[in-house]
Amino acid sequence: MTRSSTPSPRSCRACRCDALDASTMIGPMASRTHRDRVEGFIDKGKGDGARVVVGGGRSDRDRGWFVEPTLFADVDNKSTIAQEEIFGPVLSVIRYSDVDNAIAIANDSDYGLGGSVWTSDPDRGRDVARRVRTGTIGINRYPPDPGAPFGGVKDSGIGRELGPQSLDSYLVYKSIYA
Repeated sequence: MTRSSTPSPRSCRACRCDALDASTMIGPMASRTHRDRVEGFIDKGKGDGARVVVGGGRSDRDRGWFVEPTLFADVDNKSTIAQEEIFGPVLSVIRYSDVDNAIAIANDSDYGLGGSVWTSDPDRGRDVARRVRTGTIGINRYPPDPGAPFGGVKDSGIGRELGPQSLDSYLVYKSIYA
């Protein structure tokens, strides 16, 4: 497991969420319903015994649908917060014993929209990325590329957006045998 230090979400500029400030890193949820859904997942994670390392609540902003970036540790891979697509600033840390175990954990989900591999060994990172079943994956970063196809696998979606593959949904293939 990697260790890092981070400022408290209450003092973090990224969490102040001013859309006009170039240093803002996390914006609001799309709606009150979205915010409430993300907060429900946070409450579920706490109830399931995961430990909140940072965040875990509503932003101290007086307006908007902001949720504090939340990091959970001691997460069971079978728990809701590990198995669902939360679509909010929530990260679950799950311990693994070796690379094969980490890949098995990553693939043990009904979803596969995107992922990332963090490593000091680029070759090992590419090997792991090839084995994780997701529609997109980054190695030591996750920069969206509008020229590359985007989309998930498994229950994270069918088809692709962006790139030439996005045209496939407008095509109908036919085999004719004469």
